[in-house]
Amino acid sequence: MTTQQLHQNILDKKSFLCIGLDVDLNKIPQHLLATEDPIFEFNKAIIDATHDLAVAYKPNTAFYEAYGLKGWLSLEKTINYINQKHPEIFTIADAKRGDIGNTSAMYAKAFFEDLNFDSVTVAPYMGKDSVEPFLAFKNKFTIMLALTSNAGAFDFQTKTVEGEELYKTVLKTSKDWENSENLMYVVGATKAEYFTEIRKIVPNSFLLVPGVGAQGGNLQDVCKYGMSDNVGLLINSSRGVIYASNGEDFAEKAREEALKIQQEMAAIL
Repeated sequence: MTTQQLHQNILDKKSFLCIGLDVDLNKIPQHLLATEDPIFEFNKAIIDATHDLAVAYKPNTAFYEAYGLKGWLSLEKTINYINQKHPEIFTIADAKRGDIGNTSAMYAKAFFEDLNFDSVTVAPYMGKDSVEPFLAFKNKFTIMLALTSNAGAFDFQTKTVEGEELYKTVLKTSKDWENSENLMYVVGATKAEYFTEIRKIVPNSFLLVPGVGAQGGNLQDVCKYGMSDNVGLLINSSRGVIYASNGEDFAEKAREEALKIQQEMAAIL
């Protein structure tokens, strides 16, 4: 997928909603636990109910790895289902990988070739040679942590180093890496006031924005300060959509919540 195709899908659906598929067996409807693959059956129902309202899905791999081989197979079935049924959907492996070069190359192969995700999240702490192996894949995107929405973000990301906040240094440095046109960035919605500064550095890059809804982020503020000429935003909602109900009507309720967000996005667009 290209950014042009992603942008066109945003315009077609009047949505820049990303739905996080973070499946916890303790939270999904009890009747699904009797099926052969409860995680996949849950995901499939959510996807079937919301695919026309969302432009991206983001499974957080921790919620699959926690269940061992069965969980990983559920992830594989989920991504295959999206790619086969809804190829216009942008897929994000929320894995937050990043290691020395040869290790990162293997992580990239796992998510881009074996599982065929469109993108993967990475942590930049180890620098250039830990990220560039991901960037080497054509028409695949590396979504780098820039300014996150968790409380601990202030431990390092906003510290001033040599007169500049660290997250700004990370953004500026990454622009000089090979194939940096394949970079996107994670910016938390709860840091809406920072978007103006971020857009000065990466004016056209897509930003994956968690934290709207359950974590208190405001969609209007994010769009006011963060939207670019090509929209440039993927707003993620996980718990607020997929756990709207834990009854047999869970998919219907998930659609209702996704529709509320999509309608707000359509009005902004």
